[in-house]
Amino acid sequence: MAVMFLVVAAILAALVATVRILRGPTHADRIVALDIFLAAAIALAVAASLGTGRTVFLDVAIGLALVGFVATIGWARLLERSPRVRQRGRR
Repeated sequence: MAVMFLVVAAILAALVATVRILRGPTHADRIVALDIFLAAAIALAVAASLGTGRTVFLDVAIGLALVGFVATIGWARLLERSPRVRQRGRR
């Protein structure tokens, strides 16, 4: 039951993140949405581990978390150094 709840919650998070990636409105919103995708992937790896009883999926989850952390820091630094672009609708 808990595994099914975890899978459904991860899929819902991925759907919400998809909307945020498509609608934006800023690059920072899109980076956060990619981070949500990463969290959903980690949750699905944990659910796979709980469902099958194999710990190899936990290793995958740890690897995703480490790579995702470094990628998020990289994206944030890149965004911080980029020139400011005027947002639509704001003056």
